[in-house]
Amino acid sequence: MRPKPVDVVDVFVYLVVLGVFTQLFPQVLSETFLFALLTAILLKIVLEFVLLAKKRVVGRLRAAETPAGRVIGAAGLVLVMAGSKFLVLELTALLFGDAVRLGGFFQVTALILCLMLSRAGVRRLVAQPEPVTSAA
Repeated sequence: MRPKPVDVVDVFVYLVVLGVFTQLFPQVLSETFLFALLTAILLKIVLEFVLLAKKRVVGRLRAAETPAGRVIGAAGLVLVMAGSKFLVLELTALLFGDAVRLGGFFQVTALILCLMLSRAGVRRLVAQPEPVTSAA
């Protein structure tokens, strides 16, 4: 599968945000630029899967008709959101060892929030405006 231009832009945005985090937080470390780039690609892949999972869980939560279904859906949403942070931490440790550290749970949570907000902001900035048509 070939990446779309928006995917490449996302990776560059993630790389910039990760670079800022390595400068501001001593717990976040990437030994080289190449490791930072590979980490940004890993974050892109993992976050795409997490967004898909979240979308499915939210869909089931909205479709739930019973209180028990809503509770199970809400628990599933919490599990996906918290589990994604641990997944990012574990995959990073597994793939990069001590060359990349993303801090702990709270640093990763802040990192992912910043990644998602930056991604949304850049996508909004580069979005093509809808052509205005005039009714004649």
